[in-house]
Amino acid sequence: MSADERRGESRTVLTYGTFDLFHIGHLRLIERLAKLGDRLIVGVSTDEFNAGKGKRSVVSYEDRAAIVSAIRGVDLVLPEESWEQKADDIEKYDVDLFVMGDDWRGKFDHLEEHCEVLYLPRTVGVSSTEIKQMLTALDPVHLDELQSAVTVLTKLLTHYRDLT
Repeated sequence: MSADERRGESRTVLTYGTFDLFHIGHLRLIERLAKLGDRLIVGVSTDEFNAGKGKRSVVSYEDRAAIVSAIRGVDLVLPEESWEQKADDIEKYDVDLFVMGDDWRGKFDHLEEHCEVLYLPRTVGVSSTEIKQMLTALDPVHLDELQSAVTVLTKLLTHYRDLT
């Protein structure tokens, strides 16, 4: 049975992501995805796959997968281990709709031969990357750098106050 024939029966939605440092943007995405169908499958990037992309997760794959699987509306969590698996997963799980964030726009259009592809806007003002950057500033090495920068700025401000 084709995806078009199944549409009257049920609708399966599939997405992928790292879901590191789980935040409100992740939750809102999953809530939106769950409303788009009757069954939601979420592929969570493994630590090995992320390493191959030059990324490192703060939270382990096992913990990220457990967090995502505990969210209402998520029916199945599977490991994302390669770029190529997406087409296979679409066929294996009879997916009707493949959804990614709009920062991936155009990157998965080739999957339209298997199912509908949709790119959703990201939640404004929050991302795991931004959270990681803020946490990096709290690293002891960076705290020393930050303290040095504050010292220099204080000296500059004192100097400019003395000139006025």
